[in-house]
Amino acid sequence: MVVERFPSVGESSSETSLDHREKLKSSDQLALIVTQLRRAGKKIVMAHGVFDLLHMGHVRHLNEAKAHGDVLITTITADAFVNKGPGKPVFSEHLRAEMLSALTVVDFVAINRAPDAEALLEAIRPDTYVKGADYRDEDADVTGKISREREAVETHGGNLVFTDDITFSSTELLNRHFEVFDPQVRDFLGRLRADGGLQEILNLLEALRSLKVLVVGDAIIDEYRYVTPMGKSPKENMIATRFEEMEAFAGGAIATANHVAGLCGSVDLLTSLGDDKADQKLVEESLNENVTLHQLQRRQTPTTRKIRFIDKSYFRKLFEVYHFDDAPMPRPLQYEFDDMVRERANDYDLVIVNDFGHGLIAPSTIELLCRRSKFLAVNAQSNSANFGFNLVTRYPRADLVCIDTPEARLAVGSKFMDPSEMVGRALPAAINCDRIILTLGRGGCSTWAKTEDVQTVPAFAKTVVDLVGAGDAFLAASAPIAAVGGTMQQIGFVGNVAGALKVGIVGHRSSIDRAAIVKSISGLLK
Repeated sequence: MVVERFPSVGESSSETSLDHREKLKSSDQLALIVTQLRRAGKKIVMAHGVFDLLHMGHVRHLNEAKAHGDVLITTITADAFVNKGPGKPVFSEHLRAEMLSALTVVDFVAINRAPDAEALLEAIRPDTYVKGADYRDEDADVTGKISREREAVETHGGNLVFTDDITFSSTELLNRHFEVFDPQVRDFLGRLRADGGLQEILNLLEALRSLKVLVVGDAIIDEYRYVTPMGKSPKENMIATRFEEMEAFAGGAIATANHVAGLCGSVDLLTSLGDDKADQKLVEESLNENVTLHQLQRRQTPTTRKIRFIDKSYFRKLFEVYHFDDAPMPRPLQYEFDDMVRERANDYDLVIVNDFGHGLIAPSTIELLCRRSKFLAVNAQSNSANFGFNLVTRYPRADLVCIDTPEARLAVGSKFMDPSEMVGRALPAAINCDRIILTLGRGGCSTWAKTEDVQTVPAFAKTVVDLVGAGDAFLAASAPIAAVGGTMQQIGFVGNVAGALKVGIVGHRSSIDRAAIVKSISGLLK
């Protein structure tokens, strides 16, 4: 590889004929450049961050960083890995990199295409790694990244230092002084900040660490088969496609349990699986380490599998095929499952029911859940297989009900009722429940409680990759907040943040966790 000439230490790009954009390098190029610099006896300094809105605090930070060595390498987090809340970063990775390269103090700039800087630190091995003062308290870093980055630096004899000059938050400056959010979102966030906002929600999230949760519901294998459409078949009225690849995820109540486990200390999952060993292995390998599986084995019955055929070019779902048996379980199996519920339900701070209506949860199961759960959160889903037959009104009692607008219309028997009337009048009349949330898709959610009026919490998602599992992520985040005493505004807010994170994930490739929630909430409320 030919490495372009780069400015000498202290030599600005105006003193060379190089455009400042020639400071932009790949990580591989940087590794070669650093090797040459070390041979020349130069001390390497590295700074890393998002740098979404370059401000005076950044300039002073980088000037102080440069004072620790001869060459300053500044790396930025790629767009795909920025976790500062929906709609961030405001400026693309290429614009952020170019802006930094225009600073004389910066010698080289690279885009880091990873969620953390560990691999880059391993490749560059800086003598000094510089972070801002807000990272000094490593215990306050919910991601744990700064501790791992310190270890990566010190392993190769480098040291981590923190700058002490004035600090600003790019996120706060963008939120307060730029039109980053729609007026409805901006007004809502302003009210939430005025009500104690960030710290109160962080306290609620901290309280979830000791929560013991049981998730009850249908296990689903979500399979994505990616295809390329080739055109209409000459002899049939159908489109022919070419198979490209596939991936399978543990979904349904399994995915919900994983989301809950990212926030709560202990999670048990009560479900049923078929007798396919490959499905069993997939489920077991997919579970987070703090999820304990309690399963009913159904012989000669498949684990519900939903196969979606997807045009890979634009991630467009073409059609779906169900492999399942949604008939009621034989009585001996139902008795066995009900016994599992009876033995466990009363032992948990929170029971979350993820009812997909695929034959697992019978009226007898519902009676036990309603009677024995200390705090019961229910989602009764309507889908293609059960449309009109799996209404939330099957549950006579709950502490929290979370359903979407079509599910609510079926439950109250009204095609045209306003959502606020459904959540504030019709649903409370149909089910004995203290708290009800109606999700509205891109409209956010409407909330109601016996002690609070109807409120609307706006949605925060800017980009939607995949809607599968978004409602389950909302339920998984909002139910624990309700169980520890959050207000409906706080419950809906945390739920919408979780939903916004989930729609950016394909299938169930990853689950929502505390770090992602905290970073997003902090990004919104700064």
